[in-house]
Amino acid sequence: MCQRRQSRDVADLNGTYVFTAAGFGTPPGGSAPTAPKAIIEILSFNGDGTIDTPKVTLSVNGMIINEGPGSSGTYTVDTSTANGICTGTLKFNGGAPNFDIYFGPSGNSHFSLIQTDKGNVSLPGDGD
Repeated sequence: MCQRRQSRDVADLNGTYVFTAAGFGTPPGGSAPTAPKAIIEILSFNGDGTIDTPKVTLSVNGMIINEGPGSSGTYTVDTSTANGICTGTLKFNGGAPNFDIYFGPSGNSHFSLIQTDKGNVSLPGDGD
């Protein structure tokens, strides 16, 4: 995780984690009411700014979707910290979903994501 040094980069987020989150989402087009959603997935941060999802289980309004593998994407890590906490962004291929990333200093294998796409209300999800 986030190394205690002056410069930060994508190599600071490297490894495979289990991620869980829950919230509500508006279907594409935004015309229908929001639906409850929950996700559990394996996220592999490759240390080079790319991410893969070897396995995903998603529940949207009670409909279960299993993917293996899921989407791939890219992530960034900000070069400075916010009070010792590293931050960045995660964007999956295809344009969505998009997230802000928060993770702690080296030795702490925990991170949090929050979805930033319009029409989504996600509780911050956690990965360990």
